[in-house]
Amino acid sequence: MGETSVHRKPEKRKLKKPAAIHAAKPANNFNAAYFRKFYSNASTRVVTAAEMRSRAALITGALRQCQIPVRSILDAGCGMGLLRKPFKELLPRARYVGLEASQYLCGRFGWIQGSVTAFTPRKPFDLVVCYDVLQYLPDADAARAIVNFSKLTRAALYVSALTTEDWRENCDRSRTDGAVHLRSGAWYRRRLIKSFRYVGFGIWVRKNVTAILWEMERPSR
Repeated sequence: MGETSVHRKPEKRKLKKPAAIHAAKPANNFNAAYFRKFYSNASTRVVTAAEMRSRAALITGALRQCQIPVRSILDAGCGMGLLRKPFKELLPRARYVGLEASQYLCGRFGWIQGSVTAFTPRKPFDLVVCYDVLQYLPDADAARAIVNFSKLTRAALYVSALTTEDWRENCDRSRTDGAVHLRSGAWYRRRLIKSFRYVGFGIWVRKNVTAILWEMERPSR
């Protein structure tokens, strides 16, 4: 039988863990309405084509500086393909492949339907981009996706995900989808550093790949 509070032995007080931040239970209904709200409607969209052009230029410039050639690109969770045109302009000889979980988008744009957690290409890509995807996955699936990155790319990875700090301090909540799994940046980094070295601005390279960076260009250790 359980003890009553009168007879319970004294014990040390345990500090309460801070409650996890979730705006809502993730729905993952990536249908036409979702993409109209977050990508097509100018008053509610979370990102613009111009921002994605800048992101593609950043990734391309950093990898050129590291002397890492890019001949093939996997855009994992490519959405409406906002990176396809910029990469085509910046890397005209590179083959672009879009991987997407949304049946609606795959039917509309012809992407490969699949999940970053389990997709297995015939051969790895030079660059894998995974932009704002991992926060939609529960912990176990997000961890599996990170493990799978090392199989998907032979050289470089760009990854970005909404974190707890981003939700608290950085994002515009009126435009950002809160129905996600929020985790710390450290949670992602602990898993990524098992196979990758961090270059900066969300760009990682495999540990077995030589990236030429001068000391003052590298992130602090």
